[in-house]
Amino acid sequence: MSKSKNKYDFLRTPGFPGGDKAMKEFVAKNLRYPEEARAAGIEGKVTVGYQVTDNGVVLNPHIIKGLGYGCDEEALRIIGLLRFAKVKNRKVRVKVTKRTSINFKLPRIKINYAVSSSSKSSEAKGKSDSGDKKSGYSYTIDIK
Repeated sequence: MSKSKNKYDFLRTPGFPGGDKAMKEFVAKNLRYPEEARAAGIEGKVTVGYQVTDNGVVLNPHIIKGLGYGCDEEALRIIGLLRFAKVKNRKVRVKVTKRTSINFKLPRIKINYAVSSSSKSSEAKGKSDSGDKKSGYSYTIDIK
């Protein structure tokens, strides 16, 4: 006879409230790009390993794959801020090992520009653009 499995046969593991999407939003909101990495133009992933207790507390965060330039320390700080949901497993205490990658990507510069022409009706008549030293154009550039 085979033993039937039900939902109580498995141990529940702590998860981030709101799921993976909420965890990504939390990391993006709290991430501060290190100035040393920004100055050096460093981008990439930092992989952090850690343990989560049944109470949702993060223990022993450590770098599995790092970038340096302050990114490793920032990733450890972010992982230390995480709080997971508590779980109850019929008096069984669970400590789960997890691994998370945090992306460090520099913001891209956006350049918006607009070209407008202003022509004066009396000067514009009879003159061609090739002979005119003032073209009558104005440029606006916004750099973000």
